[in-house]
Amino acid sequence: MRLGAPRIEPVDLDRLDADQRAALEPFLSTEGGKVGGGKILNIFRTLAHAPKALTAFLAWGNYILSKRNALSPRDRELVILRTGYNCRSGYEWTQHKRIGLDCGLSEEEVVRIKAGPDAAGWGDIERAMLRATDELTANHFVSDATWAALAPLGDKGRMDLVMTVGQYTQVSMILNSFGVQVEEGWEVDPDLKA
Repeated sequence: MRLGAPRIEPVDLDRLDADQRAALEPFLSTEGGKVGGGKILNIFRTLAHAPKALTAFLAWGNYILSKRNALSPRDRELVILRTGYNCRSGYEWTQHKRIGLDCGLSEEEVVRIKAGPDAAGWGDIERAMLRATDELTANHFVSDATWAALAPLGDKGRMDLVMTVGQYTQVSMILNSFGVQVEEGWEVDPDLKA
């Protein structure tokens, strides 16, 4: 975690204005007249300070996390986790580690993601996806050699990989800079603490 406390506090769900309520509507439950019947993650409660931006953010994020993304859920999470790790985002890593495991990554693979594309055990396409992620987060460009190695993904798959890394680089910058803290009960990976 880059910061031990939020720079921007998550909104109080009992004090939402109309725009914030509209932006958080996908997460809100009014069971029994009480707002917040479901858990709303700190990232969304923080972004609710800019409700129109949150609405746009959710629309794009929905594409990246949907079946419309040409990357399989497992490959998408491989790329997201490497992006979060490269950006040193404890929140991002913690959230997507759970998702990655649910999408078919093993505990051993999650640990290996931290070692990167040259770690033993990756297949050719996994290695190429991790290398592309490293190139994008370091240089904002995929080299010709890596682009060629990504050919099995096809044009849309390569586009979606770049857009996924871009989205989660942005998410990591938001989390790191705003000081979004992990949810209660989450444990941050020791490699990403301060």
